[in-house]
Amino acid sequence: MALGLLFGILPGVGGTTALALLLPITFGMDADLALIFLMTAYSVAGFGGMITSILLNVPGDAPNAATTLDGYPMAKEGRAPEAIGAATVASVVGGIIGIAFLIAVTPIARTLILSFSYPEFFMIAIAGLAGIAAFTRGQTHKGLIAAGIGLLISFIGLDPVTGSPRFAFGQLYLWDGIDIVPALVGLFAGAEMVYLYGKDTPIAERDDVSTTSTSTFMQGAKANLRHWSLVLRSSIIGIIVGVIPGIGGTVASFFAYGQAAQTSKTPEKFGKGSEEGVAAPETANNTVASTTLIPLLSFGIPSSNSTAVLLGGLLMHGLLPGPRLFEQNPQVIDSLYVGSLIAIIAQIGVGIVILPACIWLVNRPRPYQAGFIFALILSGIYTLNNSPFDLGIALALALVGYLMRIAQFPFLPMILGVVLGHMVESSYRRSLVLSGGDHMIFLEDPIAVGLLIASAAFAVYSLSREVRDARAMKLQGVQS
Repeated sequence: MALGLLFGILPGVGGTTALALLLPITFGMDADLALIFLMTAYSVAGFGGMITSILLNVPGDAPNAATTLDGYPMAKEGRAPEAIGAATVASVVGGIIGIAFLIAVTPIARTLILSFSYPEFFMIAIAGLAGIAAFTRGQTHKGLIAAGIGLLISFIGLDPVTGSPRFAFGQLYLWDGIDIVPALVGLFAGAEMVYLYGKDTPIAERDDVSTTSTSTFMQGAKANLRHWSLVLRSSIIGIIVGVIPGIGGTVASFFAYGQAAQTSKTPEKFGKGSEEGVAAPETANNTVASTTLIPLLSFGIPSSNSTAVLLGGLLMHGLLPGPRLFEQNPQVIDSLYVGSLIAIIAQIGVGIVILPACIWLVNRPRPYQAGFIFALILSGIYTLNNSPFDLGIALALALVGYLMRIAQFPFLPMILGVVLGHMVESSYRRSLVLSGGDHMIFLEDPIAVGLLIASAAFAVYSLSREVRDARAMKLQGVQS
């Protein structure tokens, strides 16, 4: 847990790098102990990324980016313990639900996993982009512009079908496209640090809120009871996304955040410090962390970079994923389940223990914080690929994010464009390759049709609500 927390706090490192660095250490261990060691570090790495997302606006890994949207505003209001409490308990609940689903469904997961193909992936991505109207309430035009810029960034690199380079400007580095982690860290943390240099006050701008007692932590934890239906819906999103190979926790986090904003009774609080905006992505993210093991253990199909490294650990210890794994090595699977569950529950204790240090950190003068955080994020990004180009991308997007903040453009649509752009294009074009150019392939599968209808309903509802809000504001102005 200590190693996982350390790797999670470093921006750009996260669970994947933690698994890759710790994998050689397990070479001399028994198989069951090795899996417990790796899964514990992986689980807590996400928790460390959540801490920096809330306190410093620095997503430790891509799935933690959605947590910054409301977690950091809560920290600025002096509500950091409340945000950490809400996110911690939501993470634990999501992880427990994910483990329960993993245990129940893994032996019979074949039909569910094989029912998704490129048309379904395309419709899932479209559903994510349809949420832009909900994320940018009152600023839809700016949100669409930001999303378009994000899509353009996602198209940089090799063509997903032909393999030819696009928008690379002769740079081999750009053939792989823009890495999502430097982009996220630059837009969120980098832009915020540029802004912090001009301020003399600490991150916690309000000192009239108690930030020294665990009672505030428990207050945030209890928020999950008030929003139990939100936590349940976010867990369902995490389950669905987790069992589909190739999507990952980042998409689940933003999907969960979008449905939280769409269904909340107080949507105006989102982006300004809503506890719902913290609980929803953390629930989905930690549910995905467990359910991604379903295709891995059932078929040997890694759903993410982290599970690909974990697959290497299984093979290194002579364990071949598939149905026979459950028959020949049941004790290893049971150890994996129990070890993961203990690590998830123990996060509550970790959150309470490190709370005083977190409060001390957010009350330091901003210039000192900015210098420390810049050193932290740049070292973490360089460690990701040992590439100075990653640093250049992060710094360039930090400037873009700072200018967007001045012009009051929302960040989230741009991030959605970057995250979902490759999935939209590759799934769309590969679907047409399968159908010989016939677009009816998107209407032949009931899952794809259902996702299309849900996306259309989501977009229409969001836009109609925005029209109603505009009319209400106009009427209020006339009356005043």
